[in-house]
Amino acid sequence: MEIRKNADLLDRILQERQISKYNYTLSRSEKQELNLENGGFKLLRTVFSQSAQIRVFLGEKTGSASGNDVSEEGLNLLADEAKAAAESAAEDPAHDIAPDQGHDVFRQGTQEPDMDKFISRIQEFLDTVKSEYPKVRIMAAMGSYDRWNWLSRNTNGTEFEGFGGQYHFSVEMCASEGEKTTGLDYTGFSTVTLDRPFIEEGDLRRHLENIQGSIYPETLQGKFEGTMVLTPDSAAQFIYMLVSNYMTDGVVIDGTSLWLDKVGQQVADEKLTVSLKPYDKRIVMGQRATGNGFRAEDVTLIEKGVLKTHWLSLYGANKTGRPVVKNTGSDLVVEPGTQSLEELIASIDKGLILGGFSGGNPGTNGEFSGVAKNSFLIENGKIKGAVTETMVNGNLGEAFRRIRGISRELLCDGGSVMPYIAVDGIVISGK
Repeated sequence: MEIRKNADLLDRILQERQISKYNYTLSRSEKQELNLENGGFKLLRTVFSQSAQIRVFLGEKTGSASGNDVSEEGLNLLADEAKAAAESAAEDPAHDIAPDQGHDVFRQGTQEPDMDKFISRIQEFLDTVKSEYPKVRIMAAMGSYDRWNWLSRNTNGTEFEGFGGQYHFSVEMCASEGEKTTGLDYTGFSTVTLDRPFIEEGDLRRHLENIQGSIYPETLQGKFEGTMVLTPDSAAQFIYMLVSNYMTDGVVIDGTSLWLDKVGQQVADEKLTVSLKPYDKRIVMGQRATGNGFRAEDVTLIEKGVLKTHWLSLYGANKTGRPVVKNTGSDLVVEPGTQSLEELIASIDKGLILGGFSGGNPGTNGEFSGVAKNSFLIENGKIKGAVTETMVNGNLGEAFRRIRGISRELLCDGGSVMPYIAVDGIVISGK
């Protein structure tokens, strides 16, 4: 009940300052964290935290404040800070809060952890890596159980409360043989059950296989135009770049999006369907409410290559007169294709499996350039081996219009659901 007492207190504090329009979120969390280094357990600790995020309106001005002191004194200070920010802000009628969404309570995940079994699963994973992947070294790992409670209200009448709990496990790894050592690779997943060995969760096994196969990379010679196979990790990265470059508030408000007037039109290959699905059972902790007070909804951004909507917040929608998307989370789901990964690779004359990408943000026109990480050369339908000192260049929009295929296989890591995506017309270059 403490979070509700704090909410009632905050309502009174804001009303005492004659603030008649506001929204806020109060949250409390507990993290039981295990840290490992060089294959051994090093630290176990429990961390408690709490926070408050407040947004107030004075006419067409708005200001916000956040902090982790939710005592009466701390909430008074945050209210004063938010009010002062609003008083000094420029007027902008596009700022707003959601209309009344009613009252709701959301319960997700598991509220009672089994830490003994969690530790056993981690040890099982370490033993399996040592047995099946003898050249791989787990440099560091972190396992945690996170539990939280949050409450959100706005002056239009909305009140949402959420309870959640999940396990998370992530690893940092390399591989070595003799004096040869690879670079580092990272992966992880979230789950609400401990039913399966961790090595079968997320994309852990593929990362282990790839890092062990990368001890003796070859330097790619020359340059060619070929096919880039995006692993689920890099596919998610490129989808988010695509969305950011063509569909979000900034580029739609300023009119620089190349998809500004493309809603209802074909913008990508018909194989591509991209959605936000917070209620999908494969998403461990999907968003339940947006920051400005909407109940989160499933939304399809691209359906069979057709742009269904821009991904606009309430502010972006009010600013442009376009529909608001009631989801600001990262519950990304890309629909699978009809081919297996093996069949996709077999169809490629020359290309690259892109395990990771390191580069700057694409330009307004969608042009991108960066370094291929943890990547493998494909020639004549076969994986030839790991490569190093390799660059990839292309255009985001054009790449997703030239999809060769999407795999049937899906990676479900608790945060997204992603296949492999093969795109043509990418310039791949080495020395």
